[in-house]
Amino acid sequence: MKPFMEIAGRQMAYLDEGQGQVLLFGHSYLWDSAMWAPQVAALKGQYRCIVPELWGHGDSDRLPDGPCTLTTLARDHLALLDALGIDECVLVGLSIGGMWGVELANMAPARIKGLVLMDSFVGLEPQITCERYLGMLAMIEQLGTIPAPIVEQVAPLFFANQPDAALLAHFTARLAAWPADKIAAMVAVGRSFVTREDRIDWLEEITVPALVMTGCQDKARPVLEGYLMAEVLGCPFKEIPAAGHISSLENPAFVNQALAAFLADR
Repeated sequence: MKPFMEIAGRQMAYLDEGQGQVLLFGHSYLWDSAMWAPQVAALKGQYRCIVPELWGHGDSDRLPDGPCTLTTLARDHLALLDALGIDECVLVGLSIGGMWGVELANMAPARIKGLVLMDSFVGLEPQITCERYLGMLAMIEQLGTIPAPIVEQVAPLFFANQPDAALLAHFTARLAAWPADKIAAMVAVGRSFVTREDRIDWLEEITVPALVMTGCQDKARPVLEGYLMAEVLGCPFKEIPAAGHISSLENPAFVNQALAAFLADR
């Protein structure tokens, strides 16, 4: 059973496993804390792994009142660290987790001691995909559910070209069964990253150890985006073999080894 913390008047669900230096994991849009299960299992013997769930995702509540932006998401995750009495952490963010992670690093630089960005991009969303995603979100909002044609379009975007059939089937079923009372929050969180501001320049200000990794077959966040961020950060870039967007589940052995090496070097 996941614990909950009241943040901004709502219940945020999170995992809290292990002891030691704190690792704060940010999961992908449309996923939940379970996408980090292989990493938590591998690292909780040496580290304290905190894995919050986005509003409207997993067991977390609907959205707090007010607008939803990457800045408000970062603020809410910072509030969770405050509530848990955590002064500093290494942030490991995948996709939107990396986007609000960079906002958090800018908001409270003294709190972030290391940064790992996976399958993410903090520049602008390209116009073609931005318009496509906004159209899908508008339809989902109007229908109050994720219709089958959108599920069929979206689900493969998260995986390599030859996806693990069980992973794909499980994710597809979850999208189709998204709770009606959490659709509005899921749509708002989606819009927050699709319409994000360009934060590439912010990476120049980040001086803590960093690592960027992207699945070699990531359709949503191409490898080139990862290279660009690593270049601006002045940090190593790793291409994750045999993986698409959800690289933490598609090639956990590679990801676990890379994270362990990054953490050991610090």
